[in-house]
Amino acid sequence: MVKIINSEHAPAAIGPYVQAVDLNQLVFVSGQIPIDVKTGLMPQDVSEQAKQSLANIKAILEAADLTPANIVKTTVFLADLNDFAAVNAVYEQFFIDNHATFPARSCVQVARIPKDAKVEIEVIASRNK
Repeated sequence: MVKIINSEHAPAAIGPYVQAVDLNQLVFVSGQIPIDVKTGLMPQDVSEQAKQSLANIKAILEAADLTPANIVKTTVFLADLNDFAAVNAVYEQFFIDNHATFPARSCVQVARIPKDAKVEIEVIASRNK
């Protein structure tokens, strides 16, 4: 059974997609850009953008009764690969702070991210982890 996951604590989808799809054992979280749901704004600093994207992911996972410890795969999209070190530091701290092991990951530079964000992150989480 497929269940659609939506959290009011993360920004709504800005296109024809959902925040996440729950397939019972796996939850696929759509790419999250760094929009703060409370203000509708996006920080300018890439480190703050990474923090906000991860906070949005955490909120969506919580709506699925999961935590960052359930994440098994991430994909990080960067507008500029020169921001890798700054984003990597935030990413590492996110998993440490949430007592989670590091998941498998891909990180790529892309030509452009929606809303001209500097970072977008998507994850796959497993209930079996």
